[in-house]
Amino acid sequence: MTSPSPIDIIDNAMFSNTAFALAYTDPDQKWLIRKHLLSLHSEFPSLFPAIDTFTHNDGTIVNLLKIEGYLHIDHSLPMIHLNIWIHELYPSMAPMVQVTTDQTKPIRSNHPFVDPSGVTTSSYLHTWVPYRYDLLGLVYNLVNLFSLDHPFYFLSVPSKCHVSYMSKIECMDQLWCMLHYDMIAFRETTNDEVEKLTNLQDTMRMRVDITNNHIIELDREQIELKKRVEEMINDADTLINWLTINKVNLSLAMGGKVEDAFECVDDESKLVMELVAEDKALDDMIYALEQYVGRCVMSYECYIKQVRILARGQFFVRAKLEKLKGPQILEFLD
Repeated sequence: MTSPSPIDIIDNAMFSNTAFALAYTDPDQKWLIRKHLLSLHSEFPSLFPAIDTFTHNDGTIVNLLKIEGYLHIDHSLPMIHLNIWIHELYPSMAPMVQVTTDQTKPIRSNHPFVDPSGVTTSSYLHTWVPYRYDLLGLVYNLVNLFSLDHPFYFLSVPSKCHVSYMSKIECMDQLWCMLHYDMIAFRETTNDEVEKLTNLQDTMRMRVDITNNHIIELDREQIELKKRVEEMINDADTLINWLTINKVNLSLAMGGKVEDAFECVDDESKLVMELVAEDKALDDMIYALEQYVGRCVMSYECYIKQVRILARGQFFVRAKLEKLKGPQILEFLD
């Protein structure tokens, strides 16, 4: 039993009263579709008409004619299986084109004309002109399109003729293909620059944190220095008050050495002065150790060890002072 010819398939689908009713209702439309299908099959015998259900994006299901078969691009390239659906409002509406793919021949990523599902677009479809464009012109356009950029293999094929000899549609397709890959390259370059700027931003944030820590440390040191200055001013005021109360005769100091005005007259006073000087020296040593720790010159463990030794010595010094002069001498030191 021989298989039905394309003419029989088209005539049975168009003009026979079958349960599988197509969505085409206008008789003139049916004859125009028949003409275009036969013209296409005569030029591309590998494409055959068929009947199938089609689901639109809004969920509407219709029975449509479609063209199914393999499109030959070049003997060195694999054939492309196509499904071209004839819209129910054809030729007012452009056909829908889909490339059939499988796991052995997946569609290349970032293809300018075919998405991963196989849906195909082109300038010919975007600029579809009713009664001027037809199925045969669409398939010729697809041949040129896939010669420019095959859906299964990357091709770097220059234009076979000068742009002045190309049609408007061919120029638009080639321009779109060039812009598509330029956009991909620009996007990759932009992503690299964004990544570099993000890394730079993280580095700058780290440097800002380090700078802020330095500023906080300098502010703390400034506060400590101000406190030290206030202590020295208070000590100076205490000394001036002592000189006023005790009415020290400064004429001796003016005529001789300044230290002569503060000579200790007995052994106990000399011992008190030595202990006070030793206490102040220990304070200065503990303060210097704090600075070394803050600058990471000395480890924290070494700092604790040395402070314990100095604090122990200062404890004995102050105990001797309290024994000699009483609690009032410790208030003076504090």
